[in-house]
Amino acid sequence: MKTLILGFLTSMAMIAGANAASITNKDAQPQVLIVTEAGNKIEMVVEAGATVSFCPAGCFVTMPSGDRETFAGSESIEIINGAAVIK
Repeated sequence: MKTLILGFLTSMAMIAGANAASITNKDAQPQVLIVTEAGNKIEMVVEAGATVSFCPAGCFVTMPSGDRETFAGSESIEIINGAAVIK
């Protein structure tokens, strides 16, 4: 199921092109984010060392720490020691 969700999000990111947010997991273990886009909640797993594009048209994201952020779709985020750093 996680692979299916990750594949779906990757496909959506390809359609959106450069107008999507991206997240890079710099931790040694996978991190789970909850992405709410257009009223739909999706659990997104970002594997260790991976970068994933998502949120092409704005969304809310619940970070691994439990913090909730709003994204327009152009942000670059890094997960370092379980915390999100927005650039």
